[in-house]
Amino acid sequence: MLSISSALGDLYRRLTERFPRSPGFQFFDVPFPLNDAFDPLAWVASQSVWPQFYWQQRSGDEETAALGALCRFSSLPLAQQFLYPLPEDVRIWGLNAFDPSQGSLFLPRLEWRREGGRAMLRLYLYSDTSLHDDAERAVEFLQALSPFTPLAILKQQPCLVQRHYPERDAWKSLIAQALGTLESAALDKVVLARATDYCYANAVDAASLMAASRRVNYHCFHFMMVFDAHNAFLGSPPERLWRRRGNALRTEALAGTVAGHDDDLQAQRLGAWLMNDDKNQRENMLVVEDICQRLQQQTAALDVLPPQIVRLRNVQHLRRCIWSDLQTPDDALCLQLLQPTAAVAGLPRRAAWDFIQRHEPFAREWYAGSAGYLSRQQSEFCVALRSAKVSGSTVRLYAGAGIVPGSDAEQEWQEIDNKAAGLRSLLELTHA
Repeated sequence: MLSISSALGDLYRRLTERFPRSPGFQFFDVPFPLNDAFDPLAWVASQSVWPQFYWQQRSGDEETAALGALCRFSSLPLAQQFLYPLPEDVRIWGLNAFDPSQGSLFLPRLEWRREGGRAMLRLYLYSDTSLHDDAERAVEFLQALSPFTPLAILKQQPCLVQRHYPERDAWKSLIAQALGTLESAALDKVVLARATDYCYANAVDAASLMAASRRVNYHCFHFMMVFDAHNAFLGSPPERLWRRRGNALRTEALAGTVAGHDDDLQAQRLGAWLMNDDKNQRENMLVVEDICQRLQQQTAALDVLPPQIVRLRNVQHLRRCIWSDLQTPDDALCLQLLQPTAAVAGLPRRAAWDFIQRHEPFAREWYAGSAGYLSRQQSEFCVALRSAKVSGSTVRLYAGAGIVPGSDAEQEWQEIDNKAAGLRSLLELTHA
């Protein structure tokens, strides 16, 4: 891969300059010609440096691979505070947990970034004591990088053990409990999820799973956070939590689901049913109303666009986009207002959150949180759904369903099966 070798060589030469023995921040950009078959996911996965973060925007126009942490942040507000005095296009990457007060975000040492048809490789230097010393560490970092190696095809292996949390009977009991709470008017909606652990004889390669998902799950964001040699969290979700360009804010309500179909005509029939189904329209409008209520005190006029059908590989969703302008470009405020949305938690938010904490038999951790980046100039985070936690030879898949009056436990179980199928089918989860 001549492009990456040439770009790394340019960065190495920049580090031969003299740097002050005092605190400082600096970065170097080198252009990256897109004239060979360079895959940033494969490149970042070739390295034995962590954390690693891969991101592709759902339109495919933006893509990033970030490597190594100069600074780590346990929450988005801390990351935003760090960015305040820095150049406006410095980006911090990572995850916000389902509990938005917790995060795993970082300023990378090295960042490959593509926007449209242009790409660059950026190296960051930062030290609160000596920029000269950090430049020496950056030289050692570049010297320790491994050559680019193509990704291996995902090895499909039989599943030795499968465990649902909750199992099917417990799920039915959970739904009955939720419906009882809904009838008492303590809740309008609650989103309940299932985690499933699939255990294999051999370790599962997270980057190969990400690549396999990227090949087949169109119109989705793709993200992967690799914490160390054995642990990663990745996903291919369709839903944007928010996108900010300056003060301009775009978010959306993605709620209401029907099965997909390979046949275009049949898929259109199913989509038409979804567009006219009262239960699903009610579920979507609950999310719209909640988002608008949260934003109205902090933004200008809100523009709710007409409903659309979003057709994915295994399912179809109802989506309404919501556009507005923030009074101030504040990503910490966006996170506070928008996460968790009614599409992943329920309504009222606090009551739904409490119900989930009390009754779901697993910790959501990063699931139903968000993944993406923030900078002073702009930010974008997707909702961390259609996701998997890879821990050595165990893969945990997640999927959830919105429970409202009239929900049926068996139908909701089938819905979460359909949602999880996007990643499950790639692993060939067959009992040995």
